[in-house]
Amino acid sequence: MYAGTTMELREVHPTSIDSHRSHCALEEPMLPSHTNPLFAPLPHYGPPSTSRTLQSILFRISSFCLSLVFLGSIVICSLVTSIPRTCKRAFYWSTFRDVDKNRPLYDKEQRRAKIRASEEREWELLGQEGTSQEGESERFAEEFPPSEGGKDPIVCDIGYYARRVGLDAELFKVQTEDGFVIDLWHVYDPKEYNKLSDEERDYQDPTIWAKNGENIKRQRHNALDRKPKAPVLLIHGLLQSSGAFCCNDNDSLAFWLCKSGYDVWLGNNRCGFEPRHVSLDYGDPNMWRWNILHFGTLDLPALVSRVLYETGFAKTGLVCHSQGTTQTFVALAKEQCPDLGNKITVFCALAPAAYAGPLIRKVYFRFMRTLSPILFHVVFGIHAFIPFMMQMHALVPPRLYGWMGYTVLSFLFGWSDARWDRGLRNRMFQFSPVYVSAESMRWWLGCDGFAKHKCILATKDVVRAEDRIDEATNGGPLPNTVPTPELEQQLPGATAWFNEQAPPFALWVAGNDDLVDGRKLLRRFESDLEPHVRVCHSKIIEEYEHLDVIWAMDAKDKVFAEVRDVLWKMCDTRDECRVPIGFSNLEPMEANTDLIPNQHLNRLDANV
Repeated sequence: MYAGTTMELREVHPTSIDSHRSHCALEEPMLPSHTNPLFAPLPHYGPPSTSRTLQSILFRISSFCLSLVFLGSIVICSLVTSIPRTCKRAFYWSTFRDVDKNRPLYDKEQRRAKIRASEEREWELLGQEGTSQEGESERFAEEFPPSEGGKDPIVCDIGYYARRVGLDAELFKVQTEDGFVIDLWHVYDPKEYNKLSDEERDYQDPTIWAKNGENIKRQRHNALDRKPKAPVLLIHGLLQSSGAFCCNDNDSLAFWLCKSGYDVWLGNNRCGFEPRHVSLDYGDPNMWRWNILHFGTLDLPALVSRVLYETGFAKTGLVCHSQGTTQTFVALAKEQCPDLGNKITVFCALAPAAYAGPLIRKVYFRFMRTLSPILFHVVFGIHAFIPFMMQMHALVPPRLYGWMGYTVLSFLFGWSDARWDRGLRNRMFQFSPVYVSAESMRWWLGCDGFAKHKCILATKDVVRAEDRIDEATNGGPLPNTVPTPELEQQLPGATAWFNEQAPPFALWVAGNDDLVDGRKLLRRFESDLEPHVRVCHSKIIEEYEHLDVIWAMDAKDKVFAEVRDVLWKMCDTRDECRVPIGFSNLEPMEANTDLIPNQHLNRLDANV
């Protein structure tokens, strides 16, 4: 609460959805005392008035100038740090050597580049794709003829890239309970699915999707004799959009799962590339009064509900990357929306973001952490976080934009493109960054959120206490002693985040990830701290960085195939669904419910 601001809460919920706010209200989130420090109260803005409008304008002016200074300093630093790499490449070029030969997947990258060039030439000559990528993708090319091709114009269009690999995509609009209209993409095979009309894909009253027992599997398939595919919802990471799952041709996670036999849905959080609300406009600070809590308790349930409504299933698989895992952990927490766990067959977390990595100590992140809430708003505003980045998206040529996006973000977050296909890198950065609120970034990097506590669901004092207990017991159970008040707080489950409604978890941790600490999360699940968590699969990929789990050229073998297997083995409606590629009608896998301390988590058999 800031001095000099208007402090009346403005109602933004439609009256028709008042009855469905018991767990997930925007205005007054019901948080227990021990989680309040993690989700500090947001500033309240009253109804429109001259004073509020003037205040909003002043914040926008100050933040426009100061945030551009901050962004400019980051851009300059990133360009300066790229000079040694540029000089090295120039030296190798001048001595007739290929500096890229030292890249870990150089041969694979060269083969992919030659295949893409050949396909582009054949498309220009014949109007169709004659070949496709190696191995399994060659069979996909025969079954999924592309309807787009040629030289990549590098556009921010999921449907276009789906058509380049023989699929297609349709866009649904979803309304959250607090009135935001968000995007939900559906990836499908055009040979067997009838695209819905614009009216059917538009947003509706969100209570329609929340009704139980009214979902009907609509007959939209051309091949009516085939069973429907099991649904799976994908959620993107921080500053990204769902296009991050669609920019690697046939080896994109979304397209690969679709061709493997799943009904793939791609969820986007509020605002994205086009901020939209049923009653608020862009300039209203109430439009931007949200953070990670709202991603988890409002956006995610709305997306899951719409997927279940459209598919007719009672549950869906959920695959999330980075911030997507954060909002899911927050949503499933026993104090938030634990009922959501009953709608998820399995939660697959890629590069799970629950604990901070060493990157949080970088000087630019420390600077943001030193800002008080009011100073943070003076520098970064009370609206969108540095919207200049998104405005440049429409003005800067796509290849230059992609190069700048990689240069700046790799400097900020400490990862590289060593395992990516550089020929597709500019495409990857067409789908980021997106609009996020200044409040959301304040939760991540400000003085009273994630950057302070280094954890998403526990304060730094609780985390330190748990670390001491873990060290004292070597990850094992507490010794048998006479209970004391202090010991009572240390008993198994005393600080648990989740209850028995949590779905099975599967985790893929990037071993070379400095942005988040996935190993610490695995240790938490291995210990007695989470007695209700059932981990059905875990894997640490030592050489992977934060984005490699979705963009590495070998992610199909190291991550995607295992995600496909986990989704099917944990599906509880296998008899109703089409069997994915590589499976027979096996019995569902039972999740591990009794984790043994200091023993690595159970893994699925790689040979199905």
